Amino acid sequence: MTTERTVPLLSARDVSIDFRTMDGVVHAVQDVSFEISPGETVAIVGESGSGKSTTAMALIGLLASGGHVASGSITLDGNELVGASESTLRGIRGRDIGMVPQDPMSNLNPVSKIGTQVAETLLAHGLATRHTVDAKVIEALEAAGIPKAERRAKQYPHELSGGLRQRALIAIGLACNPRLLIADEPTSALDVTVQQTILDQLDVMTTELGTSVLLITHDLGLAAERAERVIVMYRGRIVEQGPALEILENPQHPYTQSLVQAAPSVAAARLQPAAHEPAVRDAAETAPTDTIVEIENLTKVYPVRGMKDGFHAVSNVSLEIPRGKTVSIVGESGSGKTTTARMLLKVIEPTNGTIRFEGKDISKLTKAETRDFRQRVQPVFQDPYSSLNPMFTIERLVGEPLEFYKRGDAKWRRERVKELLDKVALPQSLMRRYPSELSGGQRQRVAIARALALEPDLIVCDEPVSALDVLVQDQILTLLSDLQREQGLSYLFISHDLAVVRLISDYVCVMKDGELVEAATSEEIFANPRDPYTRRLLASIPGNALNIA
Repeated sequence: MTTERTVPLLSARDVSIDFRTMDGVVHAVQDVSFEISPGETVAIVGESGSGKSTTAMALIGLLASGGHVASGSITLDGNELVGASESTLRGIRGRDIGMVPQDPMSNLNPVSKIGTQVAETLLAHGLATRHTVDAKVIEALEAAGIPKAERRAKQYPHELSGGLRQRALIAIGLACNPRLLIADEPTSALDVTVQQTILDQLDVMTTELGTSVLLITHDLGLAAERAERVIVMYRGRIVEQGPALEILENPQHPYTQSLVQAAPSVAAARLQPAAHEPAVRDAAETAPTDTIVEIENLTKVYPVRGMKDGFHAVSNVSLEIPRGKTVSIVGESGSGKTTTARMLLKVIEPTNGTIRFEGKDISKLTKAETRDFRQRVQPVFQDPYSSLNPMFTIERLVGEPLEFYKRGDAKWRRERVKELLDKVALPQSLMRRYPSELSGGQRQRVAIARALALEPDLIVCDEPVSALDVLVQDQILTLLSDLQREQGLSYLFISHDLAVVRLISDYVCVMKDGELVEAATSEEIFANPRDPYTRRLLASIPGNALNIA
């Protein structure tokens, strides 16, 4: 690809972006300057709130309400975009600058078929007529790697998998053959193997079209693997930019150094290695005698019309969770890992098999024993915003389990909430706030505090850090590890991210299509994966081959 810098396709010079709010003017982005050459891929990295997405939205005049470019210049092929009319910007969006947003479920119209949404883009820019649009829609979907494109065009977003929905967004973003594509966290919610497939497809399409790419991401491995240059943003400013590998292998700014250090890597060691690790053999053979959970031949079958034997979400899974240890289940979406966790939490009942908690079959617990079990086994979910009641204050959210199980009086519960917030390193001043007023990392800490309220023995963590930036992710993983060491907690950790699993786990179970394909100590899984599927998962991690620690 060409990286000729003298004739940039897009140039941003000293761009500052302000937002007018009820509390005054917020200076979201300050004095940002960068260029993108024809055919070049540039990545902007940084944590939430760093200004990377705001900068990208300013390029196409789609800042959120109250936002405006306060100063500076943005040019496309030398033509000024700041202050351009809405009709001019409408002509540029899609045709000259395409967009692939982060969340397909909120960016695809749920009541409009996929083909119709692609067609709207083509028709709006005069690139198809009513007579030719259907054929061009199929062509765009096929180019984005969507199989059976004619059938998929007639489906609604909810009928497609996450990977297919993301490909539909890519089809829309590239339908008009734009010269620049803005990809805003295009794969952050996808499994590593699906992510690799999507990014490979995006690379093929943009290379063939000669399209420049501005990749917005918090994933440093992905930035190093996919971009020629990296721009690092922190608190609305660019703190460092340059060739991707140079920036990530030899970061100069303290913030970039902290990002690189915090990025999970399969080469990294366990955060808190256990003092007495058993011999490296199959997990089923080496489990200590003090086992808090035993799962034996667990199966979950859902009846499906037209399928005689139904859909086997989980098939004959057996594993153990030693007390005070972390057992992780990894696998792609649909592998059965979350279904297994939900059966352990008694949210759904297994079709066959046994789950024993401290030796007792949880399907045979009395009402009183079930009440005790639900206090001793607590969940922490992926998205704290949807799992926390937005109408409750933080004090009420953390204290609700105590009130439900009638622990202490109101005064005691309030003190217990303060104690729990201290434990998860949150200031007590947040007690009167609501979830919407907190950052993603703070909300996840609230979810952990709530899970700790009843002093459980086991916490089931279902993708607890997948939606978080690397620095916040590192903080949460360290917190979980510290709490385990202090309180002897046991964890069942559900994740599709093997680099994260490497940092937190004592044992790893790999699931595929509802079955357990490999189970061993964490050390052995990462040093000597035996199953081809495990090796494929490891190979799919962005930046893995680059040895970015």
